[in-house]
Amino acid sequence: MRHTTVSAALLVAAVIGGAAATPATAAAQEGPAVARAAWIKSCHDRKKDVDAPCGHWRLITRDGGGLALPDAAATRRHATGAVVHEPGRLAISGDGRVVAYERARDHRLVVRRVAGGPVKELPASLVPKGIGTDDLLLYVSPSGDKVLVEYLDDAERQPTRVVTVATGRTVELPARDSVQGFSADGDEVLATRGARDNTTALVAHRLGGASIRRTPPQVVANAAATALAADGRTVAVFVSGDADRGKPPRLRLYDLETGELSAGVDLALKPDATPYVARWTVDGRLVATVVSQEDGEPERVRVLTVDTETGDVTRTDHYSISKTGYESTKAGE
Repeated sequence: MRHTTVSAALLVAAVIGGAAATPATAAAQEGPAVARAAWIKSCHDRKKDVDAPCGHWRLITRDGGGLALPDAAATRRHATGAVVHEPGRLAISGDGRVVAYERARDHRLVVRRVAGGPVKELPASLVPKGIGTDDLLLYVSPSGDKVLVEYLDDAERQPTRVVTVATGRTVELPARDSVQGFSADGDEVLATRGARDNTTALVAHRLGGASIRRTPPQVVANAAATALAADGRTVAVFVSGDADRGKPPRLRLYDLETGELSAGVDLALKPDATPYVARWTVDGRLVATVVSQEDGEPERVRVLTVDTETGDVTRTDHYSISKTGYESTKAGE
């Protein structure tokens, strides 16, 4: 956990945001072994008249190329072992260097580096008896050193588990919490928790122990996207734009420890371009992903660095995903 305040986070993001790298520069710095996203093809089943995922998951790399993952499961499994015709679980670290997925031959969760090397099996206990891969969600920390598994069992008996890949050390988080993602340095997990009075609390779980919990204003609870900074307390809150009223999406910052909520800024985006994924970097930049797609057209993705003081955005990467895709997932999602 790194210690900054809301105002410090604002300053750092503003300074670095103005000097964001161009897509070409970023690709040159990071090389081809960095994944932007992953996608799987859609095929039509004529007998059932439905679309289903097929073929292999494919990574889209920063050099514009692609990389197939033939050992990643195309489909999930029910707790009974039956095939679920939805894409197998897969997630990419925020830095794009590590991918975790459900292995095709046995549906065990594994992790590997995008650049290659051995596949590392995660503990088999991450898919416990009575739970199928259809009953879980998969997250990878920004640097890929941790994998989080959240369970979707109705009884909420299975605690969320966070595994340190190198050691196998596992931390459990409350089953009743809904995971929003890792903090910028991967030392905390941001989650929401519903209460009986229909309010929603925001919780930052420190993986070393303890947590911060606060019931935020409605605008925070209803955010389109949130991201927890490396200080474990500063939350970036993206408020949806309103196309009917011509209002662009907005950014506000919320301090979980003090309850302080910034006035916010309008983002330099169209009303229908609300970010749906966001993350802080360890050096204080705020990164947001905006996606658009027309019927029958490729999915278009923009990765932006956001100036938290002015709302200006700098495009640091952009790419498209095949129009034949059934589903895609982006780095850091």
